[in-house]
Amino acid sequence: MTAAPTTDRKRTSTEGVAGRLGALAQRFLGGPLPVRLRAWDGSEAGPAQAPLVVLRSRRGLRRLLWQPGELGLAEAYITGDVDVPGDVGEGLRTVWRAARERGLRPPRLSLSDRAEAAALLLRIGALGPPPQPPAGRARLGGVLHSTARDRAAISHHYDLSNAFYALLLDPSMAYSCGYWAKAPGAEPGYGLAEAQRDKLDLVCRKLGLGQEGSGREPGQDASPRLLDVGCGWGSLTLHAAEHYGARVVAVTLSGEQAGFVRARVRERGLEDRVEVRHCHYRDLRDGGFDAAATIEMGEHVGRAEYPHFTAALHGMVRPGGRVLVQQMSRGAKAPGGGAFIETYIAPDMHMRPLGETVGLLEEAGLEVRATASLREHYVHTIAAWARTLDERWEEFTELAGAETARVWRLYLAGGGLAFAERRMGVDQILAVRPLDEGEAGLGPVPHGGHDGEWP
Repeated sequence: MTAAPTTDRKRTSTEGVAGRLGALAQRFLGGPLPVRLRAWDGSEAGPAQAPLVVLRSRRGLRRLLWQPGELGLAEAYITGDVDVPGDVGEGLRTVWRAARERGLRPPRLSLSDRAEAAALLLRIGALGPPPQPPAGRARLGGVLHSTARDRAAISHHYDLSNAFYALLLDPSMAYSCGYWAKAPGAEPGYGLAEAQRDKLDLVCRKLGLGQEGSGREPGQDASPRLLDVGCGWGSLTLHAAEHYGARVVAVTLSGEQAGFVRARVRERGLEDRVEVRHCHYRDLRDGGFDAAATIEMGEHVGRAEYPHFTAALHGMVRPGGRVLVQQMSRGAKAPGGGAFIETYIAPDMHMRPLGETVGLLEEAGLEVRATASLREHYVHTIAAWARTLDERWEEFTELAGAETARVWRLYLAGGGLAFAERRMGVDQILAVRPLDEGEAGLGPVPHGGHDGEWP
């Protein structure tokens, strides 16, 4: 006797919602689904071994209908209408690989295509008004890169809460690419905190903070003067003051960060060495610094404003003074950022290829002495942050809410993949303001370069 089919058996092929959607997607994308799709009715479609994507509700489908493309997919994930039960990064990697290798393309729908899609959505009950977007969208107003708008853009990302970042980052609160002097896992006890320490040491060495002779006149304080533009939570500021004897002016547009750094300065008794300013870099009137650093802040400056930024860096250091820019870049044919990043993470961010940034620094009168790519280092740094997020998921969701935690899971997964696939990069650029005679004054080892052979 043949057993009757069970009611919980997953329907495949063209059965159920997933089968119908899979057939429609295959036609419009120009190729088969690169993922396994499971719909709210339990039906499945797509390759059995592919990463699983779960469409939990009709509302998720409406999000894709009203906001097709990257942003609609991201918002469906953020709200939980779409889920990726396994590795989100692997799911994204599979989609990117399919787009490259199988030529999948965004659909260009004719009127008849749209009518067919609408008829299907009507049959499965997915038509309806556009759902409300998640609360975490950036909503900025005013003139692009005005002081007020820049402050709002920085606040959107960095003022999430000091507690959130303290949970995510290493104890130094370095929110930038580390320098992995040893391969991850190669030595017990070497991890994110040590990679960030090595990055801070590398920056200080490149800036010459530990070298004899600061270029100052006899009788003056020989302690090197450092300007930290976009100081974040003070990792470089505190490291340079504590370990290299620098006198530091730290600048941030974030009120949360400014308060945090000031508290750490007091805790460590560094009030005589560190001054924290909550202001825009354009408001600085100082000069004569021995060194200036800007660690992953230049991405927020903006395309039109960047020549003014490089001119300010030139003007703030003395002749012979060094400038180190650590900054994210994009591939020559890669867009950089994207709708999701610009809407939820870093509004108004602008990235350019490395060569364009070098050209802008040179046009400002700085001599670029060395560049070094840290792209692979960022893959490892982001992986460490992502592990922390997953391991402490309940703490993050309790602190910031489920939607914010899902924003960050998607952000870290996508960011790590972009660096791994060379769509984005990060570089350290060392420059100097030449002396009047054209000399750099750097000595025979100009860049304090990478020690060791890895990577």
